Amino acid sequence: MFSLPVYPCPDYLTLALLACGAVLLDFWLGEPRRWHPLVGFGWLATQVEKRLNPLARQAQGSQYLSGVLGLCLAVLPIVLSSVLLMQLSFWLALSLHLYLLYFAIGHRSLRQHGLAVYQALQTGQFQQAQRATSYMVSRDVEAIEPVSATIESVLENGNDSVFGALFWFFVAGGPGALAYRLVNTLDAMWGYRTPRYFYFGWAAARLDDVLNYIPARLTAMTYALLGHTTLAWQSWRAQAPFWDSPNAGPVMSAGAGALNVQLGGRARYHGEWHNRPRLGTLTTPIAEDIPRALQLVSNGMLSWLIVAVLIGALAYA
Repeated sequence: MFSLPVYPCPDYLTLALLACGAVLLDFWLGEPRRWHPLVGFGWLATQVEKRLNPLARQAQGSQYLSGVLGLCLAVLPIVLSSVLLMQLSFWLALSLHLYLLYFAIGHRSLRQHGLAVYQALQTGQFQQAQRATSYMVSRDVEAIEPVSATIESVLENGNDSVFGALFWFFVAGGPGALAYRLVNTLDAMWGYRTPRYFYFGWAAARLDDVLNYIPARLTAMTYALLGHTTLAWQSWRAQAPFWDSPNAGPVMSAGAGALNVQLGGRARYHGEWHNRPRLGTLTTPIAEDIPRALQLVSNGMLSWLIVAVLIGALAYA
């Protein structure tokens, strides 16, 4: 029987079954429409950043240390509190494991956003499709190519909001998934290479890279095994090193190859065009490839859960 030594935790089979339960909760309930915990965390992160990253110091290298302190103040108290609560009772620990993964995972939300773009394209509402895509990517709305941008977001967020959360849940239970999601959120808020965040956001961005290093490569492997395997491996090996993100590169190149489509290329952010490397094959994606990308993520998630339950059953035997 396998158990985590840091805080009360069920055997690994129960942990795997709790992961299945959290995924089902996400499928049934989706993200909370009111009182979403991430809204409160976003407010907290904003207050921390305002106090530790004043305008007069934003261009100074000393803000590296302020960013480390801000990261610790925003994340550690919440994660440690979840660990302490788990000491109170076994059943409370079970409930928290389940809830924290449900909080960290975002599969249903990802599907809803992707299908909103697809449905707009199906009815010929191109501008509505662009607006729906803008909720998933940070590009200029009027310059968005909705099909490729949506597929890119689905593949990348498949790692960030599904596989990464599952990986850290299997490693460290609910607190692991919670810590991963909070750091990922801070990276989304502070991880910009702008004068305001260049120094302050460095710690959050680098920690997010570290936490995503293994999950991103497992995600890329999952995409490869469930799609056009040879094309995915070739794309991953040849194209990932040229992408600016060490984790998004493998995920998006393998995903593009698995779907046999071309992603990357020019994109406009905040009024500036960026010439990004091409990923995948030479086939231009079409609207029908959006549900294919969503299905690739869903199939991968189901595969992870099945493997986790099988490993848990073998460990329990």
